[in-house]
Amino acid sequence: MTIANYISDLLYRYECVIIPNFGGFVTNKISAKVNHFTHTFYAPSKQLTFNSHLQNNDGLLANYIATTENISYSEANAIIEEQVATWNHSLIKEELELDNIGSFHLNSEGQLIFEPNTVVNYLTSSFGLNSYVSPAVKRIAYKEKVKQLETIAPILPSEENKRKTPVFIKYAAAAAIIFALGTVGWKEYQKFEYNNLVAKSNEQQQQVEKTIQEATFVISNPLPTITLNVAKETYNYHIIAGAFREPENAEKKLHQLLEKGFNAKILGINKWNLTQVSYESFNALNEAINTLNTIKETDSEDAWLLVKEY
Repeated sequence: MTIANYISDLLYRYECVIIPNFGGFVTNKISAKVNHFTHTFYAPSKQLTFNSHLQNNDGLLANYIATTENISYSEANAIIEEQVATWNHSLIKEELELDNIGSFHLNSEGQLIFEPNTVVNYLTSSFGLNSYVSPAVKRIAYKEKVKQLETIAPILPSEENKRKTPVFIKYAAAAAIIFALGTVGWKEYQKFEYNNLVAKSNEQQQQVEKTIQEATFVISNPLPTITLNVAKETYNYHIIAGAFREPENAEKKLHQLLEKGFNAKILGINKWNLTQVSYESFNALNEAINTLNTIKETDSEDAWLLVKEY
């Protein structure tokens, strides 16, 4: 399995995946949209972008590779470094293509340009929702010409009156009757056509809903079960200040950080029997990365980010 596949897996669950010394992929949710020219409907999705300034190792990708391949964290980092070196070498000569993610190339100024893959939708809530085209409903506006008719007082018929009735009045009356009948027929025809269009539109919508209900989503390397609508916030991202063999030293470090104003705490004992002390804990990756960079600049360059799932 290539690193591109690991990155693709993580993009379904996280908003940011960083490749150390290369850059970070960031996702942003966009709402459903309609192309009014092609009458195409698109489901909600995640827009994938690339930020070349996100190069610090946050441990997310390395931890995932180490867990999946059952190797050590340092071995996973070595694999990432080797892959990044290969990518940089390839970009000098040709375009770099990452499966299900997008492509990279260098412009005339040597800047890295990213073109995202628009086929894969990384928004888990849109599994099975594909774009579809619905014919436009044509609405024809009709202007009714209303003619005000002069009311004429009734005259008793007589042979003389009949003889004096102009011929053009007879033709006008006949034309008015034909026009009225034609207008009624045309309206009925338009009503029939409109009902047909509505019926076809409803039929297509039902077909789309049936397709969505029958759709399945398969990943060759499935991720652990995702739990949505979490009742409370979980803090999975911890900025580590140190890990100590002696608990007394961990307590001492904790008091030092609290005096500096950090929301520090003892995370517990890791698998190497070391007591870990954190500066801060976060539930958002971007916020954790920004705080880590600040701590590295102002307090300790040895601080690092622990990604811990519960």
